[in-house]
Amino acid sequence: MSLGDDTGQTRIRLPEGDGGDPYGGGRRGGRSSSRSLVTVVGVVVLLIAAIAFANRGGDDSATAETAGDSPRTAATAPSGEKPVDTKSTGIPSGFAHDRQGAESAAANYAVALGSAEMFNKDRRDAILQSIIVPARVADFEATLDKAYTSEFNKNVGLNEDGTTPKGFAFVSRTSPIGTKVTESSADTATVEVWCSGLLGLAGESSTNPVTSSWFTITIQLEWTNDDWKIVTHSQKDGPAPVPGDARASSADEMAKAVQEYGGFTYAR
Repeated sequence: MSLGDDTGQTRIRLPEGDGGDPYGGGRRGGRSSSRSLVTVVGVVVLLIAAIAFANRGGDDSATAETAGDSPRTAATAPSGEKPVDTKSTGIPSGFAHDRQGAESAAANYAVALGSAEMFNKDRRDAILQSIIVPARVADFEATLDKAYTSEFNKNVGLNEDGTTPKGFAFVSRTSPIGTKVTESSADTATVEVWCSGLLGLAGESSTNPVTSSWFTITIQLEWTNDDWKIVTHSQKDGPAPVPGDARASSADEMAKAVQEYGGFTYAR
């Protein structure tokens, strides 16, 4: 098949065409035209069937609860439940007291823990008080105060006090890709959240340009005060895909994108 030539025209060469003519010979009779039409129609039908199969998302049985905690074929398919519409200090709250509610809470909490606001002491403490079980808030605050040091701030390109240098835009954003419940009971759940992340300074002459990463956060949740709260959390690298060949955006493009594109509230 020939998809184009120097004349800007698109032509189809059937297998039986004359090899000496780049366009497959002169105009054919009615039988060849009919054969071409049948071939094109057949290809279109196959494409439609393939698209329908790819979008099918599994059969009805995949939406039913099954024994065990392993992910199902439609593990990330919409549940039909409405997303949460309440917020505490800007973070979604009021999650359902079930497995899906735990997954939604874990995804939203992963976003909060990976946000740029965590580099501000006052804002960090407010986030922790909102998403951590009350008995563990003080421990989390003390641990993270030791982590978010002036030296750490400098390493990511910020000023020692955590503020952004003039002329730059600081980027720290986490985007959940999927969730998996590994353990659960009536009032507890352990959820793994697979994420991609962005971190760095967007701006001309930045020595800490925005880079991407892939990691998995494991969050242990407990049903406390009519909502899911974090008891412990940990993080490990990956799974990471093979990098694509997309052109890296300029500093201005990246800074503009971060400022103009907001985040999501995650719900199952």
